[in-house]
Amino acid sequence: MRLDGIRVLDLSRLLPGPYATQLLADAGADVIKIEDTDAGDYARLMPPYTDDGVGAIFDAINRGKRSVALDLKRDEGREALLRLAETADVVFEQFRPGVVDRLGVDYESVRERNEDVVYCSLSGFGQTGPYADRVGHDLNYVGMAGLLDLTREDEESQPQIPGYPIGDMSGGLFAAFSIVGALLSRELGNTGGEYVDVAMTDVVASFSHAVADDAFGGDDARPGESPLTGGMPWYDVYETADGEYVTFAALEPKFWSAFCAAVDREDLADAHMTEDPAEREALRAELADVFADRTRGEWEELLGDVEAMVAPVQRLSEIVDSEHARARDLIERDGTNPRVGFPALSSEAPAGTGGPLPGHGEHTDDVLEAVGYDPTELEELRREGVIA
Repeated sequence: MRLDGIRVLDLSRLLPGPYATQLLADAGADVIKIEDTDAGDYARLMPPYTDDGVGAIFDAINRGKRSVALDLKRDEGREALLRLAETADVVFEQFRPGVVDRLGVDYESVRERNEDVVYCSLSGFGQTGPYADRVGHDLNYVGMAGLLDLTREDEESQPQIPGYPIGDMSGGLFAAFSIVGALLSRELGNTGGEYVDVAMTDVVASFSHAVADDAFGGDDARPGESPLTGGMPWYDVYETADGEYVTFAALEPKFWSAFCAAVDREDLADAHMTEDPAEREALRAELADVFADRTRGEWEELLGDVEAMVAPVQRLSEIVDSEHARARDLIERDGTNPRVGFPALSSEAPAGTGGPLPGHGEHTDDVLEAVGYDPTELEELRREGVIA
């Protein structure tokens, strides 16, 4: 998993795009963050803040990148970007559809300078279709993709906002996957450069495979009714004696049998997979009583090593400080502030992942000098406000 030598020009900001390029940077790519000459990426100034006064989101997903501050609305700024694109493997943008065309840094313009470039556009609804020009945020995407409708206890309950911004993060993840796939295709000789259009709504909708079958027949999986949305008492969340919660996911008979044996309730064994609604509700009530008899910690002690499919509902502060996270090197603690790091281990991990946060425009001169700008030209561009 080594992307050493791959250069990415990242025109994105806030969360989805920078998360995508952080994954690439963590895999060893040289990510050059293109920021405007004013404040740069808005996330630098968004609360909550780290102890250094930097936006926590910015701190988490911009490690080890290089920052170049360019005014792309100026001809000289556009030309600088296109010259940088000549040396890039990837150009990645997250503007609203049509913005890069107006700026003159769209795929065709970049391709004229570098025909082998992989150009990826990430947006809420894609570059085509009836919603292409519609504005949106994560909540809009998960709502339109069908996820929010199922994120509630039952039909009468209000949909609940997911604890994580699923659309933003999954969109960034799929953009990174698409970029790596396009690079591999190019290196295999299957394609040259190519254009990739990723819509965050589409990515969330693609997560629906487990429940989408009914929809193709004109029906819908309903919250609290389908097997994976709480309709089955053996796949649900239960409150414990201390007001905490555990998850129970004994779909397979062997896990259900292991659970019944571990809690000394073999009398429940034959109720597994019953299709009778009254029996299901009676079983759910029995299970609620069973789980209410012990604290979350006691359940973990009793069933943690039993193949019963029971696990605690943890707070985020618990997982980031957990034995699991330490064993998996999930939390990167090398910098001033810890962050959730690259979520995979590899026998070929790149050296020096992460790294310091770039200051706004910190690498402008170094990066532009590498593509032929001399100090006099840079001084003039800075005086005219084209670079910062």
